[in-house]
Amino acid sequence: MNVAEMKMLRWMCGKIRKYRIRNIGIQRQVGVTPIDTKIREERLWWFGHLQRRPTYAPTRKLDSIETVEIRRGRGIPKLTWDALIRRDLNGLKSSPSIALN
Repeated sequence: MNVAEMKMLRWMCGKIRKYRIRNIGIQRQVGVTPIDTKIREERLWWFGHLQRRPTYAPTRKLDSIETVEIRRGRGIPKLTWDALIRRDLNGLKSSPSIALN
């Protein structure tokens, strides 16, 4: 995903790889944050939105259901949404309460 993003940013600036400008320099010039950071922010925002819902809401009821480990097909990631949220929170070294804000 980052490769496609950087290709688009370089195309927007008119800089080609031959100029050997680092990715961070291109991002600063354009004034954008990396797309994976934005995706993580939105994912944590959605997690906070779900946590603010009342406990009787259908989305909160699904949160308490335990998933059974099943065999997945080829190419399907084994990472669940809950595990992904936990990984995002650990990467930021914060607790789930930070997503509630």
